[in-house]
Amino acid sequence: MLLPKFIITMDGVFRLGMVNQHKHLLKPGDQCIGGGYYQFDFVSNRLLLDRESYDFGRPRWHLLETLKVPSTYRGLRIIYTYDDGSQEDFDVSEELKVEYYD
Repeated sequence: MLLPKFIITMDGVFRLGMVNQHKHLLKPGDQCIGGGYYQFDFVSNRLLLDRESYDFGRPRWHLLETLKVPSTYRGLRIIYTYDDGSQEDFDVSEELKVEYYD
């Protein structure tokens, strides 16, 4: 079943798509440092991220200074919500430098 999933790589690349497994978003040489699921909130212009990858775990945002995001998503505020209730939402757009690529 195809689901909206995302990963982040050690190089800071953010990749998302409709896939069966998070590993299907990897390219040769990628080292994944977490992933989860996404949805678009067009009313508030946000890309909402949550949950975690079964294979790679939660995104380890603390390992990154810069997140490289496809330019298609320029202008969307990126928010990651922890589903355990023990941590506040992580405002990716605010906490990390975001670079856009084609």
